[in-house]
Amino acid sequence: MALLPKLINHRGQSLIEIIVAIGITAILLPALATGLVASRQGKPQQIQRSEATSLLQEAGEAVRVARETGWTAFAVNETYHPVVSGNTWTLALGSETTNGYTRSIVISDVFRDGTGKIVTSGGTHDPSTKEIMATVSWLTPLPSEVSSVSYVTRYLDNLLFTQSTTADFTAGTLAGTAVSTTAGGEIVLGAGGQGNWCEPNLSLGQMDLPKNGVANALTAIPGQAFAGTGENASGVSFADVRVTDTNPPGASVTKTFDGYKTNGVFGETGYAYLATDNNSKEIVILDISGPTITEVGYFDASGPASAQDVFVLGNIGYMTQGSRLKNFDLSGKSGPRSPLDSDGVSLAGTGTAVVVIGNYAYVSIAGSATELQIIDVSDSTNLQIVGQADINGQAAQDVFVNPTGTRAYLATNASPTQREFFIVDTSAKTGNRPTLGSYEANGLDAKAVTIVTGNKAILVGSGGEEYQVINITDEANPVRCGGLNIDSGVNDIASVIEGDGDAYSYIITGDSGNEFKIIEGGPGGKYASSGTFESTTFDPGFQTAFNRLVANVSQPISTGISLQVAVAPAVAGNCAGATFTYLGPDASSSTFFTPTGTTISAAIPFGTYPVNYANPGRCFRYKAYLSTTDPSASPTLYDVSVNYSP
Repeated sequence: MALLPKLINHRGQSLIEIIVAIGITAILLPALATGLVASRQGKPQQIQRSEATSLLQEAGEAVRVARETGWTAFAVNETYHPVVSGNTWTLALGSETTNGYTRSIVISDVFRDGTGKIVTSGGTHDPSTKEIMATVSWLTPLPSEVSSVSYVTRYLDNLLFTQSTTADFTAGTLAGTAVSTTAGGEIVLGAGGQGNWCEPNLSLGQMDLPKNGVANALTAIPGQAFAGTGENASGVSFADVRVTDTNPPGASVTKTFDGYKTNGVFGETGYAYLATDNNSKEIVILDISGPTITEVGYFDASGPASAQDVFVLGNIGYMTQGSRLKNFDLSGKSGPRSPLDSDGVSLAGTGTAVVVIGNYAYVSIAGSATELQIIDVSDSTNLQIVGQADINGQAAQDVFVNPTGTRAYLATNASPTQREFFIVDTSAKTGNRPTLGSYEANGLDAKAVTIVTGNKAILVGSGGEEYQVINITDEANPVRCGGLNIDSGVNDIASVIEGDGDAYSYIITGDSGNEFKIIEGGPGGKYASSGTFESTTFDPGFQTAFNRLVANVSQPISTGISLQVAVAPAVAGNCAGATFTYLGPDASSSTFFTPTGTTISAAIPFGTYPVNYANPGRCFRYKAYLSTTDPSASPTLYDVSVNYSP
């Protein structure tokens, strides 16, 4: 009886083991069965995928071969399949089904964004690129497919038409534009004429100012220059120089005035203003409209310092006197003129020159770490300094400000470690204004600066090369493009644009026999506020697709430049009788290709339009439109390249 419990326990344990074994079998058998089935089905599926991949690669090879026979096969967006024709591949319309596999090659258009990247929505049609979607699919034992996406282009005949030289541009049609050679051939605003700022010469008028004084102050308006002397008492205080509007111009002194030592001069029609060293008449007002010059008024500024410079805008005069800027009433010209701001405004150092544009005065400063100060003059009774610039140069001697007040140009004393010409951003007036670019004058002790047409600055002074022409198209990197050695030194400069567009600079020098000199300049010698350039016709000799336009340009502040294109079919087998209609990027005559930074890069409109425009075509032209609101600044077209493909 003692063995019975032990026997019962063994039987219970065996029952549990049987139940566990049945459970494990129930779990494992379906998995094993499924694995066996999958293994049996997986091998055919692997074989099918391998065969489908081979068919896909074959489709890719067929596309490559068809592409190499020409672009025509890709002109229509359709579904194709590869076909063996002789010993090569061609593409036939529609998909194909063979041995259970369906194969298709879908050709579709490609679109690019403004940077040239391919995009899936939006963008501009690229007529020389196609998307190739190749697909091979099958249904058994399971629905599957393999596919690939590739792109083909007209790379086999990717040709380029470029214009970039003087000869290229001279052959085109210029209207208000000129071909400059500053950078080897480029289009700028201009209207013909003879001169070139970068090739100055002294072959035009030279004239002796009366007596033996040293001329040191000069301003000018079209047809008239105003010269003063201040170095000694041996000359006249003021000379009225008339300049004829002829080619070449002639200069003559019509009237003079004496009695003061003149440090600065400003002229306008009928009146001249002298900045003098007279302690009771720092500013002298002259009526120059009659047969003789008459002193009619003056401004007595408080304090013993001499007036250094004078500027007039409307009915208000401005003067620098030592380290102060003062203003005075010019609603009348006669008698003593009263101050407007009773004590003016205190400057950081000696105010060497002043220019007023709109509501702001710009003063060049010597004897201070600050070389330029900007003064708000909108309230004439309370002048306020609002901005300044530290240009890391020596004492500033002169300042020129463009008509929009967005740029100030400074001439500074010579320094072995610092530069002598600076461009300051004054588009905003307050705070510390940044320097955009500077120029090393190589020994020139600069006394004056002016900005002339065609993006050129002229820096003058003594020592080194006394007359230097600077190309300021790239404001960050001004570079010399021409100059003159005038060993007697140049004391001041003024520039004018005459009514007929002729552009000149007038200089006064230390040459005792010919102090006053005229230099012709400008892009072609003249200036235009707007103009166009139409290229010659490009004819490759066959119909082709013109794909993309790329142009390198410069667009200084206050200027604009844009392009349009024209593609026309040949007439009677050539382009001589073709009619051109210029279109912009959306195939409209009212839109234009415009720059992003210094580059115009865009797809050329593709298609046929009812305005004598057809791309693909045979005859191509482009047209550039240039404009400016600043006579001293011009946009520049350096080169144009057009990609085309048969």
